[in-house]
Amino acid sequence: MFLNETPVLSVKHLTVRYGEGCPECSKNPEKNRCSICGTIWAANDLSFDVYPGEVLGIVGESGSGKTTLMRTLYFDFAPTSGSAVLRDFKDGQKNIWDASPAEQRTIKNNIMGMVYQNPALGLRMDFSAASNIAEKLIAAGSRNANRMTARAEELLKAVEIPTSRMSEPPKNFSGGMQQRVQISKALANNPAILLLDEVTTGLDLSVQAKVLDLIRKIRADYGISILLVSHDLAVIRMLADRTAVMLDGRIAESGLTDQILEDPQHMFTQQLVHSLI
Repeated sequence: MFLNETPVLSVKHLTVRYGEGCPECSKNPEKNRCSICGTIWAANDLSFDVYPGEVLGIVGESGSGKTTLMRTLYFDFAPTSGSAVLRDFKDGQKNIWDASPAEQRTIKNNIMGMVYQNPALGLRMDFSAASNIAEKLIAAGSRNANRMTARAEELLKAVEIPTSRMSEPPKNFSGGMQQRVQISKALANNPAILLLDEVTTGLDLSVQAKVLDLIRKIRADYGISILLVSHDLAVIRMLADRTAVMLDGRIAESGLTDQILEDPQHMFTQQLVHSLI
């Protein structure tokens, strides 16, 4: 379906380690904290690709390394080792973590969009919804006020925020509306890939359903690639083409989502699937 195409994002051997490490670390592969030296392996030798138009789901329990992965990709955290290349940056030939600060800002503003679990990390809560989008446009070089206003209106309509509330700050909005403003901001400059980190966590079920429907609509309308992190396999089942299951900083199992759900191989995945039945 996707695998004959050039990946939009390719990650190889990503490791994020807190501590110096010791020879004993590798002898306890099932856990991400070394009992000898105390080193925490938040992400341990992660490799995967995301293809054009694909939704790749990353599922795992709290503390499995999912958010560390996402925030490292978005330059919030620094990796200990590993590489990641983007098809639309330097023709996929340069490790994004070796890029200069200016190049990394270009990547964040033009090639990747991020939606955090906590909207306060992705939005300026005291700025208007339209101003949040304009900030992203300005960072990518836009200067025409009328065009920025029109783009903000277009994107907020797309995520079903009434234009009558464009000038209101997100702090006045519900959690579901804040997530939708975050999504509109992340889409401002037509990124090649959207990073979604637990975007439905903490929302009421009816609001979750609306956000998930919105993500499906965005994928259909924009043809965007999505890396979707969740602890909820029901969310992954609804949206993801392929799924990687994380446990203790590692990828325990990966494959087509239907395959993962119908014939899970790893004991942890079997437990997840059983909890969904």
